[in-house]
Amino acid sequence: MTGYGKIPKDDLPMKDNPLATNLGPALGVLLIRLWLGVRGIITGLEKFAGARVSDQPVVIEGQPNDYGLTDAASAKFYALANYHGIPPGLLGQFQSEPLIPGFLLPVYDAMIGPAFLLLGLALILGIFPRLSLFLTGLLYTSLTVGLILIGQDAGVAWLGIHVLLVALALLFSDRDRFALAGRRW
Repeated sequence: MTGYGKIPKDDLPMKDNPLATNLGPALGVLLIRLWLGVRGIITGLEKFAGARVSDQPVVIEGQPNDYGLTDAASAKFYALANYHGIPPGLLGQFQSEPLIPGFLLPVYDAMIGPAFLLLGLALILGIFPRLSLFLTGLLYTSLTVGLILIGQDAGVAWLGIHVLLVALALLFSDRDRFALAGRRW
């Protein structure tokens, strides 16, 4: 007999089937890990981005002009020589901030791009997922400290959302079934 508000016994999820009871949280953790991993890799790659500007003659009626008029065209490209862990515009602000030790800025500048790339790859592949998530959270927290000190409140809010995603993934990390190596870590 199924009365008002009661679910028939046959419609309840099977408690004996671990796939049925753990698939939702496992997929949720995987999705957060993938998002944070892609975010990390793209952020790391963008540290190597640069722009090439080329002056091309302006074409008038299908022919290059004789007046020397040019149009500057910019194309994005990636190279090791373009690397800037801390954007040059922000670097000056960080250097003038008394609470940021100046001798640590070059170290931080050198490590932030590779850190994003390595942690992003580790998150996507599920290599030591708990440790990778925790280190990613620490990386975002370090960025948050810098942005707080230079008054970039919008960036602080965005990074807070990232840290919440890391915390959520860590909270459900015991349900992570898609790690390649070191699931306990």
